Amino acid sequence: MTAITIQETSQIQAVPSGNDFAQRVETACQSACDSIAPVWPLDRSIAVNPHWGRISSDVRTVAARLAVLGGIQVFPSRKYIQNAWSTGRITPEDLSKSIAQKDGQASAIHCVADLKQEPNIQRQSLLIDLLEMHLDGESRFSWRHAVTHQISQTCAAYFDTQQADWKPKTASGLYGFWRETISHDRGIGVLMGLPDFSECLEQLPSTALQAEQWALRKFGLDQGVWADYLEALLLTVNGWASWCSYLSWQAKLEGTTNDALRELLAIRLAWGAILLDSCSPVHAEAVFKKLRSDWNQAPEKIAAAKVELEVDEIWQLALELGYQRELASSLSGNGRASLATPNVTGVKAQAVFCIDVRSERIRRAIETVDPSIRTKGFAGFFGLPIAYKHLGSSSSRPQLPGLLPPSLTVSDEIVFPDGVSLQSERQSLESLRTLSFLKAEQWESLSRWPGSSFSFVESFGMAFAGKLSGWLRTKVEHRTQDDYAGIPMRLRPVCRPELQNVSVEQRVAICAQVLTAMGLKSGFAPLVLLVGHGSQSANNPHAAGLDCGACGGQTGEVNARVLARLLNESDVRAGLLAKGIEIPSANRFVAALHNTTTDELEWFDTDLLTDGVRTGLADVQKSFRTAQQFVRMERAPSLGIDPLKSPAELLNIFKQRASDGAQTRPEWALAGNASFLMGPRALSQDSRLGGRAFLHDYEWRNDTDGSVLELLMTAPMLVTNWINWQYHASLCEPRLYGSGNKVLHNVVGGNIGVFEGNGGDLRQGLSKQSLHDGTNYLHEPLRLTVVICAPQSKIFEIVQKHEVLQNLIYNGWMHLWQMDGGQIFKLSASGWTPALGAMK
Repeated sequence: MTAITIQETSQIQAVPSGNDFAQRVETACQSACDSIAPVWPLDRSIAVNPHWGRISSDVRTVAARLAVLGGIQVFPSRKYIQNAWSTGRITPEDLSKSIAQKDGQASAIHCVADLKQEPNIQRQSLLIDLLEMHLDGESRFSWRHAVTHQISQTCAAYFDTQQADWKPKTASGLYGFWRETISHDRGIGVLMGLPDFSECLEQLPSTALQAEQWALRKFGLDQGVWADYLEALLLTVNGWASWCSYLSWQAKLEGTTNDALRELLAIRLAWGAILLDSCSPVHAEAVFKKLRSDWNQAPEKIAAAKVELEVDEIWQLALELGYQRELASSLSGNGRASLATPNVTGVKAQAVFCIDVRSERIRRAIETVDPSIRTKGFAGFFGLPIAYKHLGSSSSRPQLPGLLPPSLTVSDEIVFPDGVSLQSERQSLESLRTLSFLKAEQWESLSRWPGSSFSFVESFGMAFAGKLSGWLRTKVEHRTQDDYAGIPMRLRPVCRPELQNVSVEQRVAICAQVLTAMGLKSGFAPLVLLVGHGSQSANNPHAAGLDCGACGGQTGEVNARVLARLLNESDVRAGLLAKGIEIPSANRFVAALHNTTTDELEWFDTDLLTDGVRTGLADVQKSFRTAQQFVRMERAPSLGIDPLKSPAELLNIFKQRASDGAQTRPEWALAGNASFLMGPRALSQDSRLGGRAFLHDYEWRNDTDGSVLELLMTAPMLVTNWINWQYHASLCEPRLYGSGNKVLHNVVGGNIGVFEGNGGDLRQGLSKQSLHDGTNYLHEPLRLTVVICAPQSKIFEIVQKHEVLQNLIYNGWMHLWQMDGGQIFKLSASGWTPALGAMK
């Protein structure tokens, strides 16, 4: 074995040295890292648009780049589209309109013919591919798989802070830990068929920055393709790259830095350099020529791919036009409805739900069952920038969207109906919970030493069998309140989340801001219900992904309860009155939680209400129970359940599914999401939107300065884009952006993520079971259609103020519609044009 250096190969082009070279490496590496979107840990799981770092380019350009760099599919597969075309889901009219909305040059005949063949795209080879191309593949493991597996296992060990009780030293950073680990790995060289592998490791630079420069000098690539090549490298370990991106994201929110993603890139670069040094000089020189030749043609290949994918973009739009046609038809009649603030005379309750698509059905059902109950849509964290710290814990968790940092803290207090708070009881409870956690740790730690899990179960045998089989038995259980684990049952009803160290003035300011954004500054009904939501499932590492994304992958219970208590405080109401917001003295806010798996509702802190208010609430609850039955009947067919069973039987089946540890589809969550409506309730009240629409109440006439609309377009609208594209990408490219078969999932690092099986890259995104019922997909890969009921001038002014909105709208990452009466207009880079023609 002879190590190859840049000086030894005359064919390698010269590269600059010194500070100029270092700066160019820095720029290229940072560009590659910026393309990787973050992925949140399992216990705080929220949906993320995996292309978020690329939205400054149009969708087809991104699709072409990813297809060339990593064989990644952004648009729906042609097989999927062929099925939609043959079944009539896409009509000839949809296809014709899609062609017309593009440049109009393509022909329908050409588009249909192309469905019979895959796109002709040349994928770029990486150095590792070229190096092993001429080697004997029968006597060794695939180099690509071996490298991905080795890096993945290293990352799992390095980032694990929860699952394993034996932890390696990590003070030297991820790169330093990997360098130390691989230098003692005697098996990897044998596995890859490289007997002299350990000798090559001696050349590894001591720091990540040195490794980046060392490797790029060896590769001899043209500097113009460095960023593309480095991004292609990160895509081979995209799961761990996304985790490292999350660490960087969180560090920025906290005002610090985290270099894990750059160190991961340095590791992946260094692997290529090591393998290069493991080859003969003749082989290395041939690879150098091929690598430079291929990557010098990368820009042309990407341009050709963009042309090839034109037909796929046309079909993507045609698929969306079919849904948009139905949406426009549903809304056009309602568009003439009065946009003025509705009269609340005779209204006994207003129920504020999260904008989540799962709220659409229950809102519609409640208003049908009891027209004296009005519903509103609002972000499920209810505008509270809080972190929640429960009893017995020294840590806190965010209860707001991942885009925002928490600025306030909430913790539990023991408060009885007469308002007495018991600090002494709180202190004893903290000790009790700490002791409870320690005992659990002593038992569970036995199974967390490396390699001990199987021997642990074998040793304890039948003593552990009950624990293993408990969640497999068909049974009915209530939703687990993990926040109150260790608290005696007698005190759980009076354990209430409370804002800490916040003055009355601050409380008033918070409530005024929330009520303004909610569009609820006047016209209060006797009862205002704040309904958060959460899911229920067993044996599900992705359970947090079924809870409220607006609450950072938690339920909305804490936020709803905190806000309800704030708005019921007399000193807060007095402060609001001074700001022109008068809440009638007889009015009360009540917190509740919608269980989206069973469609049950839990009510909180009702013991603090007077007898008269509780009587009025009981009447409202009766209407809710009837509405909940209707929602279960509507959802039943999609879950393979007979909707004509009795209400009691149907509820029992839903509760059994929620408690069944073998159930891979406890609910469909946000599958099917396709639109986001911002307007008065009248816009959609008479429409059956099938649980596919996010609904946020908004009345522009009450928003004179447009500040509320700007908030909605720069917060909830971005969150819904993340949700929409997570589902889209998980379906279109499950290999990279989906988590595979959830039956095979193994949790990594306690809460970092999952492997599918026992190795490979960290998986992210949705499992196939979250998209497919075993026969058909329950989700359609449609880009989000946002409908805003406001003047075009206001919408356009906000878009022009925010580059991120321009990127999303003008580059085709969502559709933005404006509704005026019965007409709908679409915004694009060329301005406002009628969407689907003028509505009559």
